[in-house]
Amino acid sequence: MSYVLYYSPGAASMAVHWMLLEIGVPFEARLVDIDTGQQHDPEYLRLNPAGRVPTLIVDGEPRHESAALLMLLAERHADAGLAPAPGSAARAEWLEWMIYLANTLLPAMRDWFYAGSDGDPAGAQAVRALARRRIEHACARLDTHLADGHAYLAGGKLSTADLLALVLMRWTRNMPRPATEGWPHLASYIRRLRARRAFIEVNEREKLTEWRNDDQ
Repeated sequence: MSYVLYYSPGAASMAVHWMLLEIGVPFEARLVDIDTGQQHDPEYLRLNPAGRVPTLIVDGEPRHESAALLMLLAERHADAGLAPAPGSAARAEWLEWMIYLANTLLPAMRDWFYAGSDGDPAGAQAVRALARRRIEHACARLDTHLADGHAYLAGGKLSTADLLALVLMRWTRNMPRPATEGWPHLASYIRRLRARRAFIEVNEREKLTEWRNDDQ
């Protein structure tokens, strides 16, 4: 099994980068500088016609979509235990969280950050207001779930759902109401996951200094 990850620091690719470190497999990481528009270079578009990150080369074939890549890696490396086993009681809960994060929270995040460029700038304020409500509703849902005695989102142990959730929570850091404020159970969960060795390492590799625990 061979992997090459095309990533941009702190983007959706961060969850895949983190997972590769968690499962401990060899991989090559290649930076895509989205600030300079490198994601639109013809060479990169041949790998990812959408011009986004991540792209993961899996045994020579380019694959896309962060949630799908997390699920694929969990399947290919089942011994890492980052997804409940097929047929287990926790499998349905894991699938539900993965799809919720990918289909509900990720699009709301995109609307928050790109309302003025993806659509009509005249309506951007309304789009961002709706996106904020959806994001804060998601934070409240996560907090409620964690308040009910759950240390992780599914199966009582770390899974790909937690990796994706934490990266999305990181994106709230400069929003009017960050995920670390106002939702105590979610804030505690965030601090615990940020203390993981592989999360610390992915921040170092991507040269990210914001949104880390005070003792890191």
